[in-house]
Amino acid sequence: MKKKSLLKITLFFKLIKVLILTFVFIPQSFSKDKLSKNKKEIIGSIERQKDRLIEISDKIWEAAETSLQEFKSSKYLSDYAEENGFTVERGVADIPTAFTATYGSGRPYIGIMGEYDANAGISQKRQPTKETRIKGGAGHGCGHNLFGTASLGAAIAIKELIEKGEISGTVIFFGTPAEETIFAKVWMVKAGLFDDLDVCMDWHPGDNTEASTQSSKALVDFRVKFYGNASHASADPWNGNSAVDAMELFTTGLNYYREHIKPTARIHYHIEKAGDVVNVVPEYAQIWTRLRENDRDDVDILYDRAKTIAEAAAMMANVTHEINLISGIYEIQPNRTGAGILQKNLESLGDISYTDEEIKYANTILKEAGKPEKGIDGKINPLRETFPAQGGSTDVGDVSQVVPVISLSATASAKGGPWHSWAVVACTGMSIGHKGLVYASKALAMTMFDLYENPKLLESVKKDFIDNKGDKVYNPRIPSGPPRLID
Repeated sequence: MKKKSLLKITLFFKLIKVLILTFVFIPQSFSKDKLSKNKKEIIGSIERQKDRLIEISDKIWEAAETSLQEFKSSKYLSDYAEENGFTVERGVADIPTAFTATYGSGRPYIGIMGEYDANAGISQKRQPTKETRIKGGAGHGCGHNLFGTASLGAAIAIKELIEKGEISGTVIFFGTPAEETIFAKVWMVKAGLFDDLDVCMDWHPGDNTEASTQSSKALVDFRVKFYGNASHASADPWNGNSAVDAMELFTTGLNYYREHIKPTARIHYHIEKAGDVVNVVPEYAQIWTRLRENDRDDVDILYDRAKTIAEAAAMMANVTHEINLISGIYEIQPNRTGAGILQKNLESLGDISYTDEEIKYANTILKEAGKPEKGIDGKINPLRETFPAQGGSTDVGDVSQVVPVISLSATASAKGGPWHSWAVVACTGMSIGHKGLVYASKALAMTMFDLYENPKLLESVKKDFIDNKGDKVYNPRIPSGPPRLID
């Protein structure tokens, strides 16, 4: 009797274990089965486009064009948009490599952004060990070859649903160049290109997958030029006034200032010109300076002090100086309501999976870079609490000041590897990056569909934006005229 009872109890617990395992591991496939017809259409559209999207992404990866030089990359994307029935306007906001691609009419009016500029000096072959592809060349160490392509793929999937009459409204793709240096989106915002949108979608390649709930750092970019008088450095140095002395006094002032700034602040500079030869008192010096803080107001405090330090340095060295504004950007205003809508679509799609070869490839990169071998993380992260900005800066921040922005990070590189480096370039031109591209394109389009289909969802995203913005007035910080790479 005892043996039979024990057997029954054992069988009961085995059944419970099976049910628990089923509950834990089936939801992703179950949720996919529950996808609406139109969301299945979106996934089908991206799958049909997949080979072409990868081809375009790889062409942009190979072109590796830096800010405001993205002529090939812009053409690859704008031509593909035209092929798919979009009305394309090139050279918007007086930027030759910027464009818009529009389809449909009326509201909702939903935009999606795409970047395609590369990082200077990090050319890399498609291999997991460091080796330059083109000497002195650029590389996509931030994955922008994937960024623009995936966003356009999502826009095309939405266009197809509008065309079929499944949804109504307007979709617009923004080709946004020069994110890595002068932040061309700010000029596009100033030109009013985003003013009529209800919402704008955005994504960025990363080493994790999540709906973004985080802000970014605001910044100001400026160049200081010092003008002195040349003389012989040994025969008559008293007849000269060194511009380099002033520049060194300026950097010394900045470095002493570091002790008295908030932990959230950042000060960077790059010495671009510091004389020509050792035996001449240098009459010219030039330094590129960047200041960051968690919001525009705190950046202003840093900027005012830095300008005072530059003036004082010039006085001490008995030279003159000038300060040239390059550009400035705002912090991102997160939209948690939009992130929640996006999160549900990530959960419907499930994790990104990788082959053993891809994981080995990623670990080889990490080993080469001196980082722990963590492989690739394709799991979906839960929504995070919004914290003070910890990372970098982006001109998406300016867009988020004038329209609600819903943003996504999708895995496209080895876990924990260095960004803006060869380690990311090695991933963005092969299957690891391609998988992130396709995944992001599906998630973005599915979320856009939710907003087209459900006016209440769209209004909740817009309300989140209005509530968070409050009475803040947006004032772009850029010089007059079109964006240009200032000497």
